[in-house]
Amino acid sequence: MAEIAYAACAITAGLCAWLLLRAFMRSRFRLLLWGGLCFVGLTLNSVLLIFDKMVFPTTDLSVFRLSMALVALLVLLAGLILDGDA
Repeated sequence: MAEIAYAACAITAGLCAWLLLRAFMRSRFRLLLWGGLCFVGLTLNSVLLIFDKMVFPTTDLSVFRLSMALVALLVLLAGLILDGDA
């Protein structure tokens, strides 16, 4: 059951990233770019979770997973700060 939840999270995050980046390509609204890039990172985080729990259960990939989530959120934070003045 957990595998289904992991896969659903990865698919949902990937779908959000695709929708946000597609909307950015049409409108060129930069906040959509930052949100899309954040969701790309969150998608990679979810994929790493699947690899961590299902493919390599004896190897701890939590440092890589958490680092990816941190980078994704820092991208969004940087985008909010950079575009906040505009």
